[in-house]
Amino acid sequence: MTTSSKQSWLESSTDRLTAFLGSETFSYIIKRVLQALLTLLLASALSFVVIQLAPGDYLDTLRENPKISPERIEQLKQQFGLDRPWHEQYFRWLWQIVTQGNFGTSFVYQRSVASLLWERVPATLLLALSSLVLTWAIAIPMGIVGAVNQNRWSDRVLRVISYTGQGFPSFITALLLLILAQNTSPLFPVGDMTSIDHADLTPLGKIVDIGWHMILPTIALSVTSFAGLQRITRGELLDVLRQDYIQTARAKGLPENKVIYVHALRNAINPLITLLGFEFASLLSGAFIAEFFFNWPGLGRLILQAVTAQDLYLVMASLMMGAVMLIVGNLLADLLLKIVDPRIKLSDAG
Repeated sequence: MTTSSKQSWLESSTDRLTAFLGSETFSYIIKRVLQALLTLLLASALSFVVIQLAPGDYLDTLRENPKISPERIEQLKQQFGLDRPWHEQYFRWLWQIVTQGNFGTSFVYQRSVASLLWERVPATLLLALSSLVLTWAIAIPMGIVGAVNQNRWSDRVLRVISYTGQGFPSFITALLLLILAQNTSPLFPVGDMTSIDHADLTPLGKIVDIGWHMILPTIALSVTSFAGLQRITRGELLDVLRQDYIQTARAKGLPENKVIYVHALRNAINPLITLLGFEFASLLSGAFIAEFFFNWPGLGRLILQAVTAQDLYLVMASLMMGAVMLIVGNLLADLLLKIVDPRIKLSDAG
């Protein structure tokens, strides 16, 4: 690259950056980030108060152990800061986050909360994202087929599948899949996310091994979501297909595929993008049941144990993670809506 071309590239990059910083999108993102900080502050305070209202604390379990002396209990109480008033515990925890990025120490594991969460997040995200991709890859086409063939046999079959899927709670689906795994053993592995000999496999073999362990938990996580998304897609597309401009497009002689996939689907997709924001927010919480039944080493079991043991700071960090996912999911949905439909004004959405 010559000096003049480099200079031209730098100038064009600077112009694009300047245009973005002065754009409506950038102003909207800054506004939402500031709103998010206030939301997280209020959510953390409310969560802390609700947790404290629960009877007892982590040390109650230790008091039942005769091998632990009252002096040791008192020492742990001071170490964890449980001897302080509620408001002082909260502001101390909040100050540590702001100044040090420290979310506290887990009472149970005697380790920093951040390190515990980061160990488990990849496994949960892998399972949740695979479920999201599978759900949308199946539900959207089936919703389109149902809308295009309204009240025909294919639509009726798909509606039966949808109603059946929504009527099955996630834990029932997980139990049925466990029975399937037991009867077809060792076809579908259950428990953990890798095999015993995982370390000895080739890089490709390791990927296949993890993918094979993901099959059943991903299906268990996807069934209910897929059924609901299919019905929403069908309903939204049917509403759009009844609009006057769709009838006009057909009257002009446009091919039916172009009418459906270019004109109708483009306008029906907006509510689905909004739904995607909430789907993103529920990725972590939705994976808990599948993780529990299939012994998947993710956040689900860790947070369940934390709630049971009243591991205060681990529970608080997990709640804040869920709040952040909700905020980020809604922001991404708004930005995607702007990309899909430039007519939408972000100032109106905010």
